[in-house]
Amino acid sequence: MPYKVSHGKAMQIGYSPDEVFARIQHEGIQFIDLQFTGLTGHFHHTTISANTFTPEQMRDGLPKLDGSSIVGFTSVEDSDLLLKPDPNTFAVIPWMTENKTARLLCDVYWGENRGRLSRDPRGIAQNAEKYIKTQGFDFSTWGPEVEFFVFDKVHWDVLTPYKGQSYSIESKEAPWSNDGDGYPMGLQEGYYPSPPSDTLTPYRNECVNILSKNFGILCDNHHHEVATAGQCEIDIMYDYMTNAADAAQSYKYVIKNVAQKYGKVATCMPKPIAMDAGSGMHVNVSLWKGKENAFFDPDDDIELSQIGRYFCGGIINHAKALSAICNPTTNSYHRLVPGYEAPAYIAWSAGNRSAIVRVPKHLKGKQYSKLKRLEFRAPDPSSNPYLVFAAVTAAGMDGIKKKMDPGDQIRDDIFKMTKSDRTKRGIGVLPKSLGEALDELESDRKFLNPIYTNDVIDKIIELERRDQREIAIRPHPHEFYLYFDV
Repeated sequence: MPYKVSHGKAMQIGYSPDEVFARIQHEGIQFIDLQFTGLTGHFHHTTISANTFTPEQMRDGLPKLDGSSIVGFTSVEDSDLLLKPDPNTFAVIPWMTENKTARLLCDVYWGENRGRLSRDPRGIAQNAEKYIKTQGFDFSTWGPEVEFFVFDKVHWDVLTPYKGQSYSIESKEAPWSNDGDGYPMGLQEGYYPSPPSDTLTPYRNECVNILSKNFGILCDNHHHEVATAGQCEIDIMYDYMTNAADAAQSYKYVIKNVAQKYGKVATCMPKPIAMDAGSGMHVNVSLWKGKENAFFDPDDDIELSQIGRYFCGGIINHAKALSAICNPTTNSYHRLVPGYEAPAYIAWSAGNRSAIVRVPKHLKGKQYSKLKRLEFRAPDPSSNPYLVFAAVTAAGMDGIKKKMDPGDQIRDDIFKMTKSDRTKRGIGVLPKSLGEALDELESDRKFLNPIYTNDVIDKIIELERRDQREIAIRPHPHEFYLYFDV
């Protein structure tokens, strides 16, 4: 997909249906991969023959989906759904060379002209974009910073859960590696090392080339991250909300498939390595009226407008409930602990990375107004980006509507404060478990209602409660170390 850079953002240039069919014919495309995202954030697909794909199917959708077989979508007695391809998302998949294949992201609809499936995450993000316009803004821009790990091998045993469970991670970058042919890096010593310590530069280069050349996703930077054993980040340039969520999902798809080509495995699991930094998905957001960034104020000391402060106040006020959507796995809460760079405390600041909301201040002046944004640092890449962006929108717009003040910015390192210090300064704590986050969402959910239906919120809570119970009823291997001699 082609793109252009406008106002500091990579804005995707869409294809018309006629252009898609012309490319299919001109480039000898044999198959079309119809891709969509489930409520839990998992990527799904079904593949059709290109020579059977018609303009009518592009317009009206294809009756190719049993919604009861997708977790969180529909029940078995009412499950006929349509996949309606979005021509703007056409991309040729470069690793499928033998039988040339292109993909199209799809919106999910009920059959019989019953309208959009309320649980389609892409539809929820599109509803959020519409809601922003009803509140007097033209659009929002989003830049997710998705971190992930690339391991040489991973093994786990859960086939005999009553007998025992275990896992192991192999990486020549890791301090526990015994290959003898690498330059292992210690825990939390992986930020920006040069090759040969950073073994994944060629891999990330290939991912960036594929994302930009084939998927129209412009990346402006990539690097090794803080953790050992192959933690990476590839930065996506800003785009409109649904486009940015599409990009994040395509990003995950690309990094996993390219890793497989290299004989490795990529994961967006937030905290796979004990005692090391986890993977986040920092979310950068700004609101716009025409060509003006509504978050920019040249007369403010950190150049953040009152609208930006209220938006920040909404995130701060609803941070605990947001955790259930932005950190939706039990593993997420192993990341959200002090000492590993992930924010655990509810505060905001300019530049301070120990707060959950940061106002980056690298550059100052009217010429950099397009860069003024809020960076919400709590989300992680196990989350569904469509749901995250929509939920952050709901929280921020609630803050603007109700003029929620975020309080004083915190300039000190919150990780070094005592509990008494934090209490005196009104600094809250994010939930310590998925169960606690779900309790918060159940008690603070009304702010989501302009965008989310109650049916969707109920289903999110139901599915995450299920995962919570799965972990709660099982002993952890480390518990044997701690308690076997009691």
